[in-house]
Amino acid sequence: MFIGFDYGTANCSVATLENGKPRLLALEGDSPFIPSTLCAPTREAVSEYLWRHFNIKPNDSVGEQLLRRAVNFNREEGIDVEPGDLRFGRSALATYLEDPEEVYYVKSPKSFLGATGLRDVQISFFEDLVCAMMANIKQQAESDLQEDILRAVIGRPVNFQGIGGEKANIQAESILLAAAKRAGFKEVQFQFEPVAAGLEYESSLAQDKTVLVVDIGGGTTDCSLIQMGPSWQKKDDRRESLLAHSGCRVGGNDLDIHLAFEQLMPLFGKNSTLQRGIAMPIPQFWNPIAINNVAAQSDFYASANRQVLQQLMRDASEPDLIARLMKVYRETLGYQIVRSAEEAKIALSEQTQFSARIALADEVLETSITTAELSDAIASPVAKVAELVNDALAQAETTPDAIFMTGGSARSPILRALLENTLPGVPIVAGDYFGSVTSGLVRHAEKCFR
Repeated sequence: MFIGFDYGTANCSVATLENGKPRLLALEGDSPFIPSTLCAPTREAVSEYLWRHFNIKPNDSVGEQLLRRAVNFNREEGIDVEPGDLRFGRSALATYLEDPEEVYYVKSPKSFLGATGLRDVQISFFEDLVCAMMANIKQQAESDLQEDILRAVIGRPVNFQGIGGEKANIQAESILLAAAKRAGFKEVQFQFEPVAAGLEYESSLAQDKTVLVVDIGGGTTDCSLIQMGPSWQKKDDRRESLLAHSGCRVGGNDLDIHLAFEQLMPLFGKNSTLQRGIAMPIPQFWNPIAINNVAAQSDFYASANRQVLQQLMRDASEPDLIARLMKVYRETLGYQIVRSAEEAKIALSEQTQFSARIALADEVLETSITTAELSDAIASPVAKVAELVNDALAQAETTPDAIFMTGGSARSPILRALLENTLPGVPIVAGDYFGSVTSGLVRHAEKCFR
């Protein structure tokens, strides 16, 4: 049995073919989508759980070293890693929100895979994270199918992380491949996510077209200009149909982070000053919510930063605001703030104003956000999406017959307006925002593994 596997930044999904049509499999309850989140008692519990309860061993000496350290740490802390201690998806988020300070929580590990400067032990840990998520998804999908799944086509962005170039792409894909093999997939191939989304759209075409596929996911945006239609559908080699590719690490997470920074972090002291009238240091308000940046998260939550924050609170003209920032530090609340921004972003796609709420232990913070404020806050990542679109068009030196939008953030009216202004008169087609890539991947898998 083979599947198409969209290991996404925001959500994961898998699909099989039934009577020639993709069917997404249930991964969390009856839902075919499981958020890309994981929660564990400790960071070290991930590697031990993988070995102890998934029966998945390390595949190299670095992984073995990581596992030994994890087991020793948990033993010294008196932590028994029990079945069910590792939570995924909505269950992981619920566990984190219940007591953020007492658990290890990670969202969107795919965002980290292409990061530059990672040590071998960090790469090994990310491999464990991805492997645990993939093993859980594989188990859930096999439960739905009542059949072993041994082969998969996995989606990947054109570029995992722009600053690392092709080296970052190779690193990220190698982590995905190693994790998938350890999770139990015997054969694995990759396909660009926008190409996969295009393959699903192509199945509906009655005539050939040149299509700009814009896949705006949680962590990356990819643009592909593709010739597609009846004359292309039967061809195994589609390289001639791919006219242009562009992509970088900007997606829904970036929209959420920028919105949180501009509209929510003032509740924690951003834009306030020290008693001497000097502005507060910006990194202290950016780093806690930069959930897709390993270095930023490490800097903010480092033990040395506690003293810096305490000094800022003593020197602040509004110390109560910085006291809230100290709560973010102590209770690892960055994810919670970004989640509030995400809720606001989604709501503002259908209404002009939204009241965002953040629950702390002793108070509930609330602020009103308008669509105009959202537009201003996300101007920078939206401009990067515009650059990607223009880059793909310049490469191909042609105008598409249609634009196919997919990915969770493709629902944004702001991004839709961007495409309408860039290519006036070109019709925009919206696919299944969350399922188009998965469906296209399984169509490609049929050609790979038939």
